[in-house]
Amino acid sequence: MVLDPSTLPDVSDLTVGILGGTGDQGRGLAYRLARSGLAVRIGSRSAPRGETAARELAALPGADGNLSGGDNGYAAAADLVIVAVPWEGHRELVASLAQPLAGKVVVDCVNPLGFDSHGPYPLAVPEGSAAQQAAGLLPDSRVCAAFHHVSAVLLADPQVERIDLDVLVLGEDREAVAQVQALAYRIPNMRGLYAGRLRNARQVEALTANLIAINKRYKAHAGIRVTDL
Repeated sequence: MVLDPSTLPDVSDLTVGILGGTGDQGRGLAYRLARSGLAVRIGSRSAPRGETAARELAALPGADGNLSGGDNGYAAAADLVIVAVPWEGHRELVASLAQPLAGKVVVDCVNPLGFDSHGPYPLAVPEGSAAQQAAGLLPDSRVCAAFHHVSAVLLADPQVERIDLDVLVLGEDREAVAQVQALAYRIPNMRGLYAGRLRNARQVEALTANLIAINKRYKAHAGIRVTDL
């Protein structure tokens, strides 16, 4: 099959919620998606923190009036929801929102990593990966894995017009995967690529440790590009 983004669904009317939207990755994704014209809800454990983050990001170039904030329950009420919380709080938060997330596409971008004096390393997850853990906790949701390798620094930098990156999207539901692919394509120079079922999310999440090591060594914001597509 030839890669043809014109076959992907139109997601321009979707409202995107971001759980953990006040962290670096959550803020970056919120800003970049709002800048693409989507309505974005930023969630936080504290509603005032979510509201403050939304106001700060809304003041950046291109965000316009597409950002609002509240607690994580507020973000979970969006059409499509991205999980961007720290790994340590992943299970508890996802489980607590099973009911409002039922029937929705949920995108998990959490990387279970540890850090020691030798640098980052992947953590063992009983379910196999963070995305598989989310799928187990959200049996009525359409869980995908994506956006693991996007630099939070580049996402949040108003001077960066384009991000040269392929987003690897994994999931069991092809329609849900296509929506997430289309979401990635809204960011200039970014592509969303189908990369397999959720059982393959473990190595995608773990690869982030290698990218962090690359970035540290070369003082870069490395990402992934897939050739021959």
